[in-house]
Amino acid sequence: MSRPTRLSQRAAAMPASPIRRLAPYAVAARAKGLEVHGLNIGQPDIPTPDAILKKLRSYDAAYVPYGPSQGLPEYVEALRTYYAGVGAKLSAEEIFVTTAGSEAIQFTLCALCDPGDQVIVFEPFYTNYNGFAALGNVECVPVTTSGADGYHLPDRAAIEAKIGPRTRAMLICSPNNPTGTVYTDAEIEMLAAICRDRGIFLVADEVYREFTYDGKTSRSVLTLDGMDDLAIVVDSVSKRYSLCGARIGNIVSRNRDFMSAILRFGQARLCPPTIEQFACTALTEVPASYTQGVIAEYQKRRDCVYGALSNMAGVRVRKPEGAFYVCLGLPVDDANAFAIFLLSEFSLEGETVMVAPLDGFYATPGLGRDEVRLAYVLEVPKLERSMRILEQALAAYRAKVGA
Repeated sequence: MSRPTRLSQRAAAMPASPIRRLAPYAVAARAKGLEVHGLNIGQPDIPTPDAILKKLRSYDAAYVPYGPSQGLPEYVEALRTYYAGVGAKLSAEEIFVTTAGSEAIQFTLCALCDPGDQVIVFEPFYTNYNGFAALGNVECVPVTTSGADGYHLPDRAAIEAKIGPRTRAMLICSPNNPTGTVYTDAEIEMLAAICRDRGIFLVADEVYREFTYDGKTSRSVLTLDGMDDLAIVVDSVSKRYSLCGARIGNIVSRNRDFMSAILRFGQARLCPPTIEQFACTALTEVPASYTQGVIAEYQKRRDCVYGALSNMAGVRVRKPEGAFYVCLGLPVDDANAFAIFLLSEFSLEGETVMVAPLDGFYATPGLGRDEVRLAYVLEVPKLERSMRILEQALAAYRAKVGA
């Protein structure tokens, strides 16, 4: 019997996640008895709102049924209420519930793009955009941003220079993962103008919408004039309510043809999780004080991490404006090797730190080799210890490699 000789090109093109690919080293470190502070992944340690947990515990049906492909009607209504609070009046047909924000992005790319089509991304960008694009045989075309100017957007000419005959959309994230940048109203308006003039879609990942600091605000593309057919939002409850494991996301668009295609995609995968949607119907009961408290806590964590990094010799860093990530340049040649060193060779008082090398957050080869992303998702005392570990590890690593 003959055996298959190869897997698909799609399988070969799928990148490993820089957020998770070092997990075996963390497992080995913990097996040695070390405490590993996980700053590599955006997993908040902040409690989920009581109202949502109470709703979850109240589920008492005799079984868990399939739900509608577009989401439970009562959860869609809860989302309508939420979006009205951020300035977007929507009908139920303009909201589609997905299995996490990941499926929202996958469905969107596959609905907009044929194999070989292109999407403009602003690097560094959320690394899993690469994986979602690979699943749909879509090419991510990067526009590079720089830490020197806080990772804000270049001028219109630089962006339009990357648009070609196969460009179907721009994919943006603000507040940004991994940079923490919050695009200004002027930047969002510029992107909208390009999309209107060029007839391409503007897809906005607004998962971190509320998380802005120092008086800054985040502009939703749903509030833009003249963009009803072109603006698409991909969203999730994961970070907003500390519900990463619930895997509930959604798509929002006023483009009826697009939403009709999304519905057919959803019918093919049957439905999003039922019990988690049931629990999330209580999001309308979450008091404003919960979100205000979360933002205040993350700003304290941001200030702790940024203050420590700013005083580390050779480290390049810009203060994040939102989300809960910071990108930093290190005085090393290979951030991947340093990340492995942290987990396999270094510890301080029985503790070490796990970081995410930033090269996987770029599409341009060679960029990010000396950079990492940190997620300040731990309480301040742990972050203070983590920064001390990082500083001493850098000194030890540089001595080891002869820097």
